[in-house]
Amino acid sequence: MTRDQLPGEAIFQDEAHAPRRDTLDLDFPSFCMGDLTCVDVAEYLKHSDTILIPKASLEQHGPHLPLYCDTITSLEVASRAGEQAGIMYTPPLWLGYSPQHMREPGKGTGTVTLRVETYLNLLYDIGRSLVHHGFNRLIFVNGHGSNVKVVDPVLRKLRNETGALVAYYKPYAERYIGMLQDILEGPVEETPGWHAGELETSQCLCHDPSIVRMDRAEVSRAHAPKWLGEAWAKKDGMPDAEFQGYQYFNFPFEHAEFTESGVMGNPERGTAGKGEVAFRRFSNHLIDAVHELEKVDVNVHDRDWTKGKTMSA
Repeated sequence: MTRDQLPGEAIFQDEAHAPRRDTLDLDFPSFCMGDLTCVDVAEYLKHSDTILIPKASLEQHGPHLPLYCDTITSLEVASRAGEQAGIMYTPPLWLGYSPQHMREPGKGTGTVTLRVETYLNLLYDIGRSLVHHGFNRLIFVNGHGSNVKVVDPVLRKLRNETGALVAYYKPYAERYIGMLQDILEGPVEETPGWHAGELETSQCLCHDPSIVRMDRAEVSRAHAPKWLGEAWAKKDGMPDAEFQGYQYFNFPFEHAEFTESGVMGNPERGTAGKGEVAFRRFSNHLIDAVHELEKVDVNVHDRDWTKGKTMSA
C-alpha cells in the first residue's frame, strides 16, 4: 500500500530518518538470526552489536483473532525494522506471562502461560547467550502488555551483571495511543487500543486476513467484576478498578471477570490499512531509536555465559 492509500495523516514516523546502515551490504538471505549461519552472525558483529528480540505470548484474543496475535505484533515490528535497516533479530519468543487468560480447566481456551520464575529465567538465558556471543545492545520488542508486569528484575540483572545496554520496546497502544491517534477511530471509552479491539484486529488483518474470523467478531467493553459490587467501575484491561471515581486500587483480576468474550473494544472498526500504518510507524520509530542507542557508550564487563546465575540465585 502506498501512503496515499493508507488512513490517517502523514506524520514523522511514516518514514525512518536514521542513516543507511552498512549491514545492508552484507550478503544475507534475511536478518533473522534463525535464517543465518554462525559465520553470518560473526560477520554481522563486525558491523553492529545490536540485536532485536521479539517476544509476546500465546493467548486467547476473543472469538475472532488468533492466539498468536501479540506475537504477530512483535514479530512484524522487529522483522520490518530488521529487514529495512539491516538490524539482526531473533526468532520470536511466543511464550509469555498470561495466567489471567487461562480460564476454567477443560474449557479449551488454548492460552499457554509460563510461571514468573520460568519466564524470567528464559529471558535471562536468552540475554546472557546473546551477550556471550558479542552482542552489547539487547532490545526486547514486546507485544504483550502483561509481560511488563514481571520483567524488570531480569532486565536489571542482565544490565548489572554484564554491562550490556538493555532496552524494552512496547509497540502497542492500550491506554497510550501515541502515534496512532489519527488512525484509530474509536473514542476513548471504546478502548480502541485494547485486547482484540480495533488496533489488534487491524494488525492481524494486515498480517494475514485468512486467520481473522470477522464473522465471529463482537463489540464488547470492560466492566467491573460482579463480585466487587456496584461501588466499583472498570474501563479497560489495566489491573486497576475505580472507587469513588479514582483509580488507586489494583487487583489480580482474571480476564474473564471483566470481559466474558475476551474482547475490549470494537473489532469491526479494524482494517488492514490501519494495521499497515501501525506496523510501519512502530518499525520506523524503532529504526530511529536503534540509531540513537548505538551512539551510547557500552562497556560489557562479563560475557561468559557459564558465569550466569538463575533468577532465584
